[in-house]
Amino acid sequence: MGRGTFVHEAALRLGEGVDEREPGAAVTVALCGHWEHEGPCRWPHNNALTAEPPLARFRTVFVADAADEPEIRARIVEALTSASTWTLISHHPRPPTVDEGELGRRLGAAHNP
Repeated sequence: MGRGTFVHEAALRLGEGVDEREPGAAVTVALCGHWEHEGPCRWPHNNALTAEPPLARFRTVFVADAADEPEIRARIVEALTSASTWTLISHHPRPPTVDEGELGRRLGAAHNP
């Protein structure tokens, strides 16, 4: 079974003065151990946050074997629920858009030369 591109999306309520990079850093730590790590990602991913008051839309595109998908999604949700500077309102998997599919192909190629 090959690697595929997956997307997990969430709605967050950001606390006053929160750095909008924090949710992405938390997810990267959950998936890679640290946001600044050596070597390739086990699960190449990209995080994006769009603030749309009163909520922020957060999404992670990740590349993985389908067998790893449940663990990755659980790690994303755990990272998004463990912070005190934002609140996870909702989350769900969704299919990648065309652009996200292309991003996934680039992420996968960059980590599998």
